[in-house]
Amino acid sequence: MYSIQPNQDYRDQLQAPKITGDRLKADATRHYDECYRDYLFAWCNRDNLALHYGYWDCASPYDQHQALLNKNQVLYTKAGLQPDDRVLDAGCGIGGSSIWMAKQHGNRVTGITISAQQASHAGRHARRHGVADLVDFQVADFCATPFADASFDAVWALESSCHALNKADFLREAFRVLKPGGKLVVCDGFLLQRHFDERQWQAVKTCLNGWAVPNLCARDEFEALLENQGYVNVVCHDITAQTLASAEYMYKVAKRLQPVQKLSQWLGLRTPAQTANYLVGLAQQVLFAEKLTEYLIFTAGKA
Repeated sequence: MYSIQPNQDYRDQLQAPKITGDRLKADATRHYDECYRDYLFAWCNRDNLALHYGYWDCASPYDQHQALLNKNQVLYTKAGLQPDDRVLDAGCGIGGSSIWMAKQHGNRVTGITISAQQASHAGRHARRHGVADLVDFQVADFCATPFADASFDAVWALESSCHALNKADFLREAFRVLKPGGKLVVCDGFLLQRHFDERQWQAVKTCLNGWAVPNLCARDEFEALLENQGYVNVVCHDITAQTLASAEYMYKVAKRLQPVQKLSQWLGLRTPAQTANYLVGLAQQVLFAEKLTEYLIFTAGKA
């Protein structure tokens, strides 16, 4: 039986060398830098720029592109954001959500990422989309940002807080930079259990390793962290059902690309990070199908 403890790097379970914060950031940076073109080819496009699961409404099915864009609107609505809100996109990726907020609602957004390449890509995409005057991308750690207290009306974290070893560090920093009355929205996967059999553990390891994620919280743990940091009006929105089609889509794409992956890997054309990222496409379905994880949006405020 295998398990993951809160705020512990899962590699500690394997008796790996002690993982430092710098090592974690280096792993995540390498993942996103080396997999940039893979994401654009197999998952998102130059319009949505989305490095996250989509939101599929069963009543009104979307195609992949629409589902990815719709996720932005779902978070925006549930968080109660307004066009005049100044937003910190904490873990902005290649700028998808930041650019969407600027284009669709006119928000001024600062996006931060630990990858200089991602910040550069995001800036270029913002210029191409005509919103460079509304968005700004910087290289910064969302657990220790360079911004003054009470700088933002909202902090947005779409599938990014999972990269923090200690999720409380991210939540504490987000609280600091939020203005009184400000809003936090976090969307990510969360564990439904902490103990796994051998086959499940292999799937969990593949997903965490492939996406450079040290650990995942459970719902009640994350709620407690929010409350301990002083957030108010904490609400959890379960959108697992609306995410399952996206997980299935990812699995089917990975299966279709399997011959290409195998040949490219054999020819030495794939880096370890790219291969690990590919393997997540197959393994992540196990986490959803066997109810090892759920997919949630948390909204909270600062009094």
